[in-house]
Amino acid sequence: MNVVLGDLPTWNLSDLYSSPGGTDLGADLKRAAAEAAAFAKDYEGRIVGLDGKALGAAIVRLEAMSDLLGRIGSYAQLYSAQDQSDPERNRFAQDISEKLNDIGSKLLFFRLEINKIEDADLAEKLKAPELAKYGPWLRDARLFRPHQLSDELEKFQHDQSVVGGSAWSRLFDETIARLRYPFGNEMLSEPQILDKLSNKDEAVRKEAAKSFGKVQGDNIAVFSLITNTLIKDKEIDDRWRKYARPQSFRNLANVVEDEVVDALAASVKAAYPKLSHRYYKLKARWFGVETMPYWDRNAPLPEHDDRTIPWPEAEKIVLDTYNAFSPELAEVGRKFFGTGWIDAPARPGKSPGAFAHPTVPSAHPYLLLNYQGKVRDVMTLAHELGHGVHQVLAAKQGPLMADTPLTLAETASVFGEMLTFQSLLKTAPDKATRKAMLAGKVEDMLNTVVRQIAFYDFESRIHMARREGELTPDAIGEIWMAVQKESLGPAFTFDDEYRHYWSYIGHFIHSPFYVYAYAFGDCLVNSLYAAYQAQPDGFQEKYLDMLRSGGVKRHKELLAPFGLDASDPAFWDKGLEVISGFIDELEKL
Repeated sequence: MNVVLGDLPTWNLSDLYSSPGGTDLGADLKRAAAEAAAFAKDYEGRIVGLDGKALGAAIVRLEAMSDLLGRIGSYAQLYSAQDQSDPERNRFAQDISEKLNDIGSKLLFFRLEINKIEDADLAEKLKAPELAKYGPWLRDARLFRPHQLSDELEKFQHDQSVVGGSAWSRLFDETIARLRYPFGNEMLSEPQILDKLSNKDEAVRKEAAKSFGKVQGDNIAVFSLITNTLIKDKEIDDRWRKYARPQSFRNLANVVEDEVVDALAASVKAAYPKLSHRYYKLKARWFGVETMPYWDRNAPLPEHDDRTIPWPEAEKIVLDTYNAFSPELAEVGRKFFGTGWIDAPARPGKSPGAFAHPTVPSAHPYLLLNYQGKVRDVMTLAHELGHGVHQVLAAKQGPLMADTPLTLAETASVFGEMLTFQSLLKTAPDKATRKAMLAGKVEDMLNTVVRQIAFYDFESRIHMARREGELTPDAIGEIWMAVQKESLGPAFTFDDEYRHYWSYIGHFIHSPFYVYAYAFGDCLVNSLYAAYQAQPDGFQEKYLDMLRSGGVKRHKELLAPFGLDASDPAFWDKGLEVISGFIDELEKL
């Protein structure tokens, strides 16, 4: 037990499997392989000729296997995330990944053959109620139809993936987990050193920033090689599949049109001067300087609430907030506490940052935090619990349709965070505390909106530049510095080691172009929250219905009940005005 933070919860993974060597896991792996082989024997080469009822029955079998395979894969990922510096855990996760890949290759034919059904023929089959239930899944599975390769190439690529992109991703994860950053007499992990960048003491922030930049710089050749290789790998795949541009696959997977993402990015970039540039200029003034070093970007204000919030208090703050908005939402949220669904302590080797893993509908989500008792950590708890609640509510859509596109996956998390912030703001005892809280919220929103669109811009530039040839670490650093200066504005000075700071951002490695989903979610929630303030009656039920939909509906259908439309450029400006309004209030304070 941490004396200051209280009793921090850790995962109980036995809800999935007893242990890596457990007979239950071994039996499920055997069963999954047998069921996949039987499924292929029954259906391979026959999908186009099945009637609607028979195709519906085939999808029911596929869905059950999807849940089983997802359970096995989730267990391996979560077990590895507990300590990514442990070679035994990494070996286990890789073994499971390879076994699941082998089983998955037997099922690959199903999606390939579904895409060979003509539209008119599928419309006829969908008249059968057994198949109609899976209409949304078929709609989304067939989105990639124009980009499908030959059956043989698709199978080759599937088999080869475990030693391709996923192996490079694993190298990145294990490298980051293994790195240690000198600080005083200690050697810190990545989450621990990054936490120092929001310390109240400038000397602490500077030492941490310099140490982090130096260690990343010492390893920059490895990070550059991983990045170059993965971008080239993606470019080859995009070329063969005839994607118009590097972002196209991600947009299609997110079920969002290229022009909607373009409108979001353009709106945010156009707003840099009235958002980040204006706020950081204000912050420099509060610090009594013209310009600040880059390590002061997340520096707390002198009035900052730097008390340590013990875990039981954080739990109460978040659940009380959820309850005030919707008792049903809070009821789902309570399931996560005292049940082994959350892993909160920061430990060496543990996966950095925070996430909510949905696992599978037959189990429950797991939340990972690196909780260190700051107000920011309470917001992270509210954020990840929002994901978790969303995942629980969407689970009734089943293993194939519970997953929400990334653009909407951030809705419940950011909304939960906004509710928690507004609740804390109401209880601010004085003007100074209110100012510090507003400033903290603005910085979080700038990190979510401006910073993530800057990341998206950085990725867009390096993916295009890589097409001309391999990029040196210096070339990548130059692009990074240019984008950072544009997005953060003239209030900052950057030392040389800052050019290596791109190299720890896992999203560039694991999910290229994922990052705009955060800005999409934040602006969407700002617009949604404004709708809630304007018309609170009946909002909760519409909101819960939206979360229950999982991946069944698209953004246009989901937002229509609230009178919102993300394809209208004014929609994004409305979301950005919320941030601008907070900065207006800070200027008055």
